[in-house]
Amino acid sequence: VTPREEEPQINVTMANVFIPFPGASARDVEALVATPAEQVLSQIAGIEHIYSVSKPGMAVLTVQYLVGQDRTQALVRLYDTIQANRDWVSPELGVGEPIIKPLGIDDVPIVTVTLWTRDETRGAYELEQVAHAAEIELKRIAGTREVTTLGGPGRAVRVLMDPDRMAAFNVSAQDIRDALQVSNAVQPSGTLVSGNQEILVQTGTFLTGAEDVKQLVVGVSQGRPVYMTDVTSVVSGPDQPTRYVWHAPGAGSPHRADQGQTFPAVTLAISKKAGENAVDVAEKVIERVNSLHGSILPEGVEVSVTRNYGATADDKAKKLIQKLIFATGSVVLLVLFAIGRREALIVGAAVLLTL
Repeated sequence: VTPREEEPQINVTMANVFIPFPGASARDVEALVATPAEQVLSQIAGIEHIYSVSKPGMAVLTVQYLVGQDRTQALVRLYDTIQANRDWVSPELGVGEPIIKPLGIDDVPIVTVTLWTRDETRGAYELEQVAHAAEIELKRIAGTREVTTLGGPGRAVRVLMDPDRMAAFNVSAQDIRDALQVSNAVQPSGTLVSGNQEILVQTGTFLTGAEDVKQLVVGVSQGRPVYMTDVTSVVSGPDQPTRYVWHAPGAGSPHRADQGQTFPAVTLAISKKAGENAVDVAEKVIERVNSLHGSILPEGVEVSVTRNYGATADDKAKKLIQKLIFATGSVVLLVLFAIGRREALIVGAAVLLTL
């Protein structure tokens, strides 16, 4: 059975290539990384467009193949070309390993659900935490491919250095940086052989929160250890926002009393696996979201479905079927009056069997 989908199932293969260049300006990234990379990638057969964005410390190249190119073969050619031409920049420059992230038609979300609130004590950060909890439940739905949250500042642990206290304890910014870097790593440290068994040994650990950061030793003063809290203020909470999402009910919204107002919001975007019926997946997603009220979705958090490609695909499929039925009926009637009843039945059965 052909699945009902809003987006056509055609091979439109794309990929983003991320090339890190720590410490470089956008101009240097463009001259030393992005432009040579474009020339290398242009050698690949079947490519239609190559775009690049250069920003401080990173080059992002978008490769778009011609429609109909086999996805697997296209990505293999891209990977092989990048690995075979790693010498386009000198290794001494410090350019990092390229990261390839494939994109395709199935990356387009079929359902977007916006969480918003009228509660002035809640903001995008609190809504983001709710959305991340809902992600776990939505990923359990059969047929879903990727569930992401758009909006919200994200969570971060910020270390605010105090120059006066750092000078008093003779601690530099490099000491603080080194303490954070060394204490947030796990490395293999060999093996132990005992009782005919080999045990892998790892040293170090990852920092899990603000309390771990506060207990780091950044130096020694007068024979005593200097802790992170002695020279800095460690704050855990929302990060500096890089994008904002606001919800404004429109004329067709059921929340007519809120028209003309804007509320902080985050959006859950859900995409489906290739070949899955968009109508069925969308219905399951919306049903699961509605069931989360009172548990994961607390009181005061409103839910609005801002995209439902399942509903639009179902509507278009029904209209197509209606037109096919009308066309089939017209042909059958024409054959009935022009040739006869038996021939009309044969034509009608043949058309129905081919649908």
